Amino acid sequence: MTFLSPARLWLLLSVAALGGAYVALQLRRRAYAVRFTNLALLGGIAPKRPGWRRHLSAAAFLLAVAALVLAFARPAWTVQVPTERATVVVAIDVSLSMEATDVVPSRVEAAKSAATTFVEELPPTLNVGLVGFAETAQVLVAPTNDRGVVTRAIQGLELATGTAIGEALFASLAAIESVPPAEDGAPVPARIVLMSDGETTAGRPNSEGAAAVLQAGVPVTTIAFGTANGTIVFEGEVHPVPVNGPALREIADRTGGEFFEALTGAELSAVYEGIGSSLRFEGEEREGTAVFTGIALVLAFTAAAGSLLWGARLP
Repeated sequence: MTFLSPARLWLLLSVAALGGAYVALQLRRRAYAVRFTNLALLGGIAPKRPGWRRHLSAAAFLLAVAALVLAFARPAWTVQVPTERATVVVAIDVSLSMEATDVVPSRVEAAKSAATTFVEELPPTLNVGLVGFAETAQVLVAPTNDRGVVTRAIQGLELATGTAIGEALFASLAAIESVPPAEDGAPVPARIVLMSDGETTAGRPNSEGAAAVLQAGVPVTTIAFGTANGTIVFEGEVHPVPVNGPALREIADRTGGEFFEALTGAELSAVYEGIGSSLRFEGEEREGTAVFTGIALVLAFTAAAGSLLWGARLP
């Protein structure tokens, strides 16, 4: 829980001072009663008090004042609400390294299958776009609610030379910026989910792409897919194609996203499933002034009822 006006919490010191004054007054009364030497006479002339119960009213009153101070400081907390409108751009690496068969049946086929399921299971209110990248990056499908268009484009992905992760970030951002703002003019929440098995060999560096999406306030979730032992045959020669996880982790860390690793098709599907679950809800900050005001009223009524019941007077 946070407070939108935290400086007002200093008023709690006044509540503490009231509590201290009450305790001091009770101790003073007890000391006076002890100095009254004729205890039999004191018992006859002093009205009977409800004993410890009278302190309950005072405690309820002090808690009511404290609750009012908390309400005055405007408490707020984040709650998870169903996502009504957002944009997700799925960026998939289609470089030749995706031919590697260290993932059965191959990296690219496993990636297509997992990405297709991911898109199909997203909430229907989300716009989904698709970016494919190798030596260059291209928006294959602009953000849309039509899941069939996106899944068909995923199945039609074709491999090419080079890897341009930085360009993929720029292309994904362009796709997001093509979505009209909300009716109140606020930008639509967005996220990029980027899967790759290599490192940038073409186009602008990752750092420039990450800086652009960071400035736009778009987090990037990255997935490093494949093993360190992957190889492909290119022009008659065997080439190792290990995954560069640290580069993808850096993008996620810099943009406020998450980083995942997947060594198998099943693991990739599980990663996508987890990402999809997180996209079904979004955090919304709600102010709780009314809640604490209600608590204060209940405590105030409790204090008043106790005073009437045990003291025949209001506090």
